[in-house]
Amino acid sequence: MPFNPLAAALDAQTETMESVADATRKASIAPERYAEMETIEVGQTPAEVAYEENKLELLHYESRTDEQNEVPILIVYALINKPYILDLQPDRSVIRRLLDAGHDVYMIDWNEPSRLDQHLGLHDYINRYIDNCVDEVAQRSDQDSINLLGYCMGGTMSTIYAALNPEKVNALGLMAAGLCFDRTGGVLEDWGSEEYYDPQDVVDTYGNVPAEMLDDGFALMDPIDNYLSKYITLYENLESDGFVENFSRMERWLDEGIDLAGQAYVEFLTKIYQNNELYRNVLEIDGQQVDIGNIDMPVLQIIGEYDHLIPPEASKPFNEVVGSDDVTTIEYPTGHIGMSVSSSTHEDVWPEVCDWFWDKSEAQADEDAESDVAQIQEAATEQLEEDTDADADVDEEAAETDADATDAEEGVDSVDGIGPTYADRLREAGIETTADLADYDAADLAEITNASEARAQDWLDQV
Repeated sequence: MPFNPLAAALDAQTETMESVADATRKASIAPERYAEMETIEVGQTPAEVAYEENKLELLHYESRTDEQNEVPILIVYALINKPYILDLQPDRSVIRRLLDAGHDVYMIDWNEPSRLDQHLGLHDYINRYIDNCVDEVAQRSDQDSINLLGYCMGGTMSTIYAALNPEKVNALGLMAAGLCFDRTGGVLEDWGSEEYYDPQDVVDTYGNVPAEMLDDGFALMDPIDNYLSKYITLYENLESDGFVENFSRMERWLDEGIDLAGQAYVEFLTKIYQNNELYRNVLEIDGQQVDIGNIDMPVLQIIGEYDHLIPPEASKPFNEVVGSDDVTTIEYPTGHIGMSVSSSTHEDVWPEVCDWFWDKSEAQADEDAESDVAQIQEAATEQLEEDTDADADVDEEAAETDADATDAEEGVDSVDGIGPTYADRLREAGIETTADLADYDAADLAEITNASEARAQDWLDQV
């Protein structure tokens, strides 16, 4: 068809008029949209503060089912950004997904550290704060061990905690957890290489690491999308209520970053990223060896195939070095944030995660039931033997019974709640028998074992 200059001019004029009309229409609603974006609501699932320590708040979410899993889930979020990304909006809320599946859900909200908190290290966050929250959740639910679900940096810290306290963790879920950095961590590992970067310089300058610095670093990983493309997309969809609401929630979360405690930042960058000490099984926290071989509970890894912050290669190799022989991996075509907020992950991934936690919790219940049955059977057998031997020498039988009773109460591991790890720590301090245990108060025992004073007092009440 030959070129018609008049038709081309008319087409161009029409397109221009349509563009002007579109721009005028969008400009007219822009103030209204801006007001909506400023007042958008997030984190709407009801919760109570179950425990507080320093800036930390332990949130306990209101049940949404008549019956709940007896083994609760404690979500350990990262130390950067706010945790409501897991409860961004009602129809894409990890929290609600777990609640609707019948789980009892808690989450740690770290909140913003002050300048006074700049010296808090991994030991403080893991051995103090996480451990105290685990003890609180376990006590409230009357469980010896609970389920953990760690996200990003929170997944790394949950892994360290599980290695140090395996008796307290029933099942370990990890979302986008950075666990192996051997040229596998993507651009963040390259930028954070000790060849180019010393995190101590930042801490010496600022004390705590500013949220703005962290946000800019993450944004620069994809500058075209983060500084240009997404705003073009917003303009093109300015008349869509749903799009604007979703965009507003995500932008609010991105804008509300929190500072990171200086010492924890230095330790995490040098030990986990630069030296890969966790994966190499040489990590020490406050002088205590973190043996990943102790991670013998069921492990679930949730991995984003397109995660540019924590690539799959920074998570999957860890499956081969943990002590557990029950490891499950869910790798899904989504990104670091998409595994929390995308509609497809809520349809395809989270139902499977919910079922996994149920299965592992029921397995614990079955083990507890089997243990109870075994104890009943053992008691019945002993009673039968005593009845059969009723005509034997009474004094000899009484002496043997007394000796057995003395032996049974001598070991500290005979006390309910003192598992192998606590027992080893007590023996290292010279506390081998229940009589030795009774010579100490709860505060001393808590310091020796890294348990809470409430748990230590429960041991003493049994002696």
